Amino acid sequence: MALAERKQNTTEARLETMAFPTAGCTRPAREAALARVREMGLPERRDEYWKYTRPDTLTRPEAPRAAVFVRDEPPMFDGQDRLRIVFVDGIFDADASDDLQLDGVKIDRLEDICCTDIHWARDLYGVLETRSHDPVPRPLAALNTAFAADGVAIHVTGKPSKPINLVYVHSDEASDAILHHVIRVEPGAEVTILENGPAASRFNKCTEIDIADGGTLHHVRAQGRDHERRAATHMFARLGTESVFKSFTLTVNGVLTRNECVIELTGDDAVAHVAGACVGDGDFHHDDTVFITHDAVNCESRQVFKKVLRNGATGVFQGKILVKDGAQKTDGYQISQSLLLDGDSQFLAKPELEIYADDVACSHGSTSGAIDDEALFYLRSRGVPHEDATDLLTLAFLAEAVEEIEDEGIAGDIVARLESWLARRR
Repeated sequence: MALAERKQNTTEARLETMAFPTAGCTRPAREAALARVREMGLPERRDEYWKYTRPDTLTRPEAPRAAVFVRDEPPMFDGQDRLRIVFVDGIFDADASDDLQLDGVKIDRLEDICCTDIHWARDLYGVLETRSHDPVPRPLAALNTAFAADGVAIHVTGKPSKPINLVYVHSDEASDAILHHVIRVEPGAEVTILENGPAASRFNKCTEIDIADGGTLHHVRAQGRDHERRAATHMFARLGTESVFKSFTLTVNGVLTRNECVIELTGDDAVAHVAGACVGDGDFHHDDTVFITHDAVNCESRQVFKKVLRNGATGVFQGKILVKDGAQKTDGYQISQSLLLDGDSQFLAKPELEIYADDVACSHGSTSGAIDDEALFYLRSRGVPHEDATDLLTLAFLAEAVEEIEDEGIAGDIVARLESWLARRR
C-alpha cells in the first residue's frame, strides 16, 4: 500500500470515531482545521519530525487502556493559593472546581463559547495553530482544533492575585480526552498558569496564547504520574513588544509523552523562555519538540531541557531557533542534555539554528553522559551514601531547568516531587 494511501486510511479511521462540534463562533475555525487534517494526514514514523517517536498509539481509532494511578501523595501545587479549574477525563467538573470569578481575569468554558455567535476567543481560536504549520505540519494540533469539546478561554486584563490552576484528573482506563485552551494577556497584564495531572488514558491538548505589548505569562506544568498514559500536547504563543513568556514542564512518568511548543516573537524586546525536566524509568518515551521564531529586534529566547533516563527509557529533543531577516540583536540560547543512568537508555537530539540576520548571538548544544565519577567519588569520600550521592548529582543536573521557574514556592514544589521520584526508585 502506498504511503499516501496508508496515511489517508489511518486518518479517516480516526475521524470516523469522532463527533464534530458544529455550533457557535468557532465553527469556521473547526471546519478549516478538519480540512487541514485531511490534507496533511495524521503523522507516521516516516514523517521528518516523527522519526524518533512512534505516533501510532496517538492516531489509532481507540485509545489504548491505561491504569489509573493510586495517589499516595498530596496533589501538585496543593500548598499554593490558587484558583482551581478541574477536568475529569477531559470534561469540566464544576463541583470540584473553584468559583471562576477572579479580579483581573475573565474565564469562560469552551462549551459556552461554542454556543455564542460573538466572543473574543473567536479571533484567536485556531489562529496560532494554523500559523504553526509553516514550515512543519502539526496534524495532531489541527485534529485538536477541529474536535475539542471542552477547555477554557482566559482573558487577562490585570494582575490576578493568585495563579490559575488547570487540574487534569484521570478516572477512566479507556478515556480519550481532547482539550483546547485560549489565553489572551492584555497590555501590561500578568498571570501565572499552573497545570497538573495525567488527564486521561490518551490526551490531546492545545493551548493558544496571545501576549500583547508589555504582558507577562508564567506557565508551570507537572504531567501526571499515571505511567501507562499517552499524551500529545501543543502550546502556541505569540509575543508582542516587551512581552514575557516563561514556561516550565516537569514529566516523571508516562509511556509516551510528546510536548510541542511553537513560539513567535513578533514585537521588539520580547522574551521567551521554555524549559523542561523529565525523569524516566523503563518503558518511558519523552519527546520535546520546540520551534522558536524571532521576527523582531532585540528579542531573547532560551530553551533549557534536561532528561534523566534509566532502565531502557528514551528521551527526544527537537529544537529549532529561526531568526528572520531583520531580526537583529537576537539573543537565542538552546541547550538539551541527558543523564543516562545505565547503558540501556538513549537520548536522541536534533538541535537546529536557521539565521537570516547578521547581528545576532545564537548558540546551541546537546550532550549525553553518565554520572560524573569524580563528583560521585568526592561525595562518597565525604561519607555520603552511594544512593544519596547519586540523587544529589541528579538534582544538580536538573537544576538549570528548574531555575527557570521564577516563583520560589512553585520551584520548591517541583524539587520536592523530583526528590520523591528518586527516593521511590532506589
